[in-house]
Amino acid sequence: MKKSILSLIFLSVVALSAQAQDAPRAITLEDAIRIALSENASVKVADLEIERTGYARKGTYSSLFPKIDGTGSYQRTIKKQVMYMDFNLGGSGSQGEGGAGSNGIEMGRWNTWSAGVSASMPLVNAQLWQSLKISDQDVELAVEKARASRLETVTQVKKAYYTVLLAKEAFEVYKSVYENALANHELTQKKFNAQRASELDLTRAKTALANAIPNVVDSENAVQLSLWQLKAVMGVDLDAEIDAAGTIADYARELQQPLPEGLSPDDNSTLRQLAIQAEQLAGNIRLQQYANIPTLALAFSYSLNAMANDYVFKDYRWSPYSYVGLSLSIPIFNGGKRYNAIRQAKVQAAQLDIQRADVERQLQIAIRSSLSTMGTATKSYASASSAVETAEKAYGIANQSYEVGRSTLTDLNDAQLALTQARLGVCQAIFSYLSAKSDLEGTLGADFLPEKDNRI
Repeated sequence: MKKSILSLIFLSVVALSAQAQDAPRAITLEDAIRIALSENASVKVADLEIERTGYARKGTYSSLFPKIDGTGSYQRTIKKQVMYMDFNLGGSGSQGEGGAGSNGIEMGRWNTWSAGVSASMPLVNAQLWQSLKISDQDVELAVEKARASRLETVTQVKKAYYTVLLAKEAFEVYKSVYENALANHELTQKKFNAQRASELDLTRAKTALANAIPNVVDSENAVQLSLWQLKAVMGVDLDAEIDAAGTIADYARELQQPLPEGLSPDDNSTLRQLAIQAEQLAGNIRLQQYANIPTLALAFSYSLNAMANDYVFKDYRWSPYSYVGLSLSIPIFNGGKRYNAIRQAKVQAAQLDIQRADVERQLQIAIRSSLSTMGTATKSYASASSAVETAEKAYGIANQSYEVGRSTLTDLNDAQLALTQARLGVCQAIFSYLSAKSDLEGTLGADFLPEKDNRI
């Protein structure tokens, strides 16, 4: 068993030394957010959506300009049209069969060519004008959705970054436990060799050392997994050599700040999107109502026509034809389609009002939940910090007592366990506070507001 323990210790030390040699580039939280806002997939997709809606708006505005089309056609007559005429040369009746017009007259020529240009332009079209306003709101909605993607990305990056710091701190705690267990094992071995410790104490020391190694390995693996998650959220390669700078204890001062009061979710991205959608639905109601208003359009056409029996184009006689005119369309009756479309749009607006009220309630719950978690974490941190001081003192006394033989290894292990739990409790309290604060900032939409910084 002694050989097995020494082998595990050797492998662990090798892994730790290899990790120290391949020191990755440490990045701050601000660096991680900046990289994520330029590399995250959801942010890129949202930016492309803004670009797409911009093109759609330009396409809608093109309806205000004249629509110009060129036309060209060729027709080959298979059988000409025949026209019959009656000639009254002094008689009172119509010409009968065998008369002067009995064979008829063929009309037209075998080849007909036509080329021209036509244009049309709306002059009065209230429904079209309203649709242009709705297209502007589509772009505004896409911009707000892109902002929501950024806020969500920032929240994910923060929580992933804090998770890395928590995992690293847990690794350091368990590493410290392992080092203490190793030192206790060596001390117990010396005392056993000097017949000052029993075989039971030596066995317990070996067991404590063996139990400490899996925690070190698991916590080291947790660090790697959390780094992969951070890299994935940032949108960088999973093999990139980066690490989170600092420790989670660096953020402990934030727990000393008073909790904010009177928070409002007015800047929440979901509420903003619902507000834009409400404006769109109101505009859609007007759009359906404007369908009852007459429309006026301007039309122009110019064409050249030629008819011939051959293909000698230079001898063709081209006849121009053109016109300009106004087209007035007055809606009268279409079976109630427009009326029902208006009612449908009003129902959709009512549905959105209910949905928005429910979202506001859910956001208020989220705000209160985050504040409650932050308050609980603050209290837990104060308690855990006090416990760490007491546990460190108790462990020091137990360690010294064990060295001089005034206490047992069990007492020392109990003191070590209490110290470990207290240190992890401090880290967990800080992490819970930071995680809840990140959620709160995302709920409030506190980051990346134009011309101001509303970070809590």
